[in-house]
Amino acid sequence: MKVISYNLRKHRAAGEIADLAERHGADVLCLQEADTTDIPERTGGLRLADATHRNRLGLAVYYRESSFRLEDVRALSLKKSLHDRVLKPAEERMLGVRLHDIDAGRPIIVASFHAAPLTALNSLRRHQIRTALAELQDLGPGVPSLMVGDYNYPVFKEKLGERVRDQGYELTLSDARTYTRYRFFRGHYDFATSVGFDIAHIRTLPQGLSDHLPILVTASLDPAQGVALETIEDTAETVEDATA
Repeated sequence: MKVISYNLRKHRAAGEIADLAERHGADVLCLQEADTTDIPERTGGLRLADATHRNRLGLAVYYRESSFRLEDVRALSLKKSLHDRVLKPAEERMLGVRLHDIDAGRPIIVASFHAAPLTALNSLRRHQIRTALAELQDLGPGVPSLMVGDYNYPVFKEKLGERVRDQGYELTLSDARTYTRYRFFRGHYDFATSVGFDIAHIRTLPQGLSDHLPILVTASLDPAQGVALETIEDTAETVEDATA
């Protein structure tokens, strides 16, 4: 399965998504900072699963109909930063989609995620990530899940990786940096958290009109997924308490 994640930088790179999906044979396309009133129902051979509707800059997920059937969708509002409260760029920061993998004969979950901007503390973003991952398991308990997007987490990723693993997930970075706008803040901002998937690699694609570079995630269902998913189920109640 090939999944592309792309922050469109206030919709500026929207014209690139069809070619991007076709060129790399994407099965799923996850967007951030999209004007969801101005995106097509179909693009690059993919169909729109859903998009957020309460955001000034929203999220969207597209999927390949020949490979998947749409089963359910969930958009999630997360704990707000001061930036969110004042400028209101995003009410919903996670869009999860449960798909039925036709070849595998089982459901999977793919989500587009956009964490609070750099003006917020890492602790707030960790709270958002923790809550989003817990919500995905509620969307499909025990279902393999992949959440990609703009995590806005430039430093201390090792610590974040530890927190993510405590929830039963793995954090995977791409092979090159994904953000280039400011010299001081260059680095890996766009990456993936997953459970039940074997991530073969994540490749950073060439830069377009956005200050974020798109990433291409190549993943397959993990044969050993049962162990990881049992860990998720065992800790779900604890995580729910922590995010309350």
